[in-house]
Amino acid sequence: MDVGRSERSDAVKAIRDSYDAGVTSIDTAPVYGQGLSEEIVGEAIKDIPRDKVQILTKYGMRWDVTTGDFAMHSKNNEGQDIDIYKYAAKDSIIKECEDSLKRLGTDYIDLYQIHWHDKTTPIQETMEAVSQLIQQGKVRFAGVCNYDANLMREASQYINLVSDQVPYSMVKRDIEKELVPYCIEHEKSILAYSPMERGLLTGKMKPGHQFAPDDHRASLYFFKDENLKRVNDFLAKIKPIADEKNATLGQLVLRWTVEQPGITIALAGARDSKQALQNAAAINIALSADEINTITAHLNELELVK
Repeated sequence: MDVGRSERSDAVKAIRDSYDAGVTSIDTAPVYGQGLSEEIVGEAIKDIPRDKVQILTKYGMRWDVTTGDFAMHSKNNEGQDIDIYKYAAKDSIIKECEDSLKRLGTDYIDLYQIHWHDKTTPIQETMEAVSQLIQQGKVRFAGVCNYDANLMREASQYINLVSDQVPYSMVKRDIEKELVPYCIEHEKSILAYSPMERGLLTGKMKPGHQFAPDDHRASLYFFKDENLKRVNDFLAKIKPIADEKNATLGQLVLRWTVEQPGITIALAGARDSKQALQNAAAINIALSADEINTITAHLNELELVK
């Protein structure tokens, strides 16, 4: 993540403008830019009353250790190759929390989420460490990311989980089978990330789209030419609803997402203030039950080629 001064200023402005538009929850993580994302969030909120904004960050992805469950190869802010590990041992979590608090410029985190399950550390050890942070007042609530229902069930033996952050979009709905019913039954929130499926559902990508050499989307089946065509055909069917609401397709997609059973928040990224404000405006779109059902019916006819 190579962010220059101008890009950093744009990011700070996007967060502040979003807050002014009514957005109060900011999701980040240490591994995003190896601390840079949290620093940007800290800079953006420093003049906002702390109780008026909710900071959601994560732990359990370390780029400065060579232990735990290997996750991926990446590059640091200087473009050097690094390895990232899923690691959620007690001492590591305590250190990560202190580092995050410093970068964010705050004395507590509203929602602290394990980024990915660490197979090398017992869940009990991980959750008891977060419980300790809650008791110390450094964390308000505990959440998880990328956990299935079974992992949530196990973790809930040791801590009161309030949420699970998972990928969910119109074309990735597998959580509806087990995770959504579990979360509804046990009153857990679902934070849906990648609701736009990496830009697929904006309607801006056409068959033949050329990705940059380092863009991983080129290898994903979602972005095959045939799937781009099928998705765009689907989007064309629901566009009249967006037009009637004076909304973009992206805003309609976001609104449909948060209207789905069990979905509490749709986490949408933005490159600048304009995109951030456009995403925030999705909350103002009103969809009737019939309109939601119409969109879903068209969606159920969409079959992607794997």
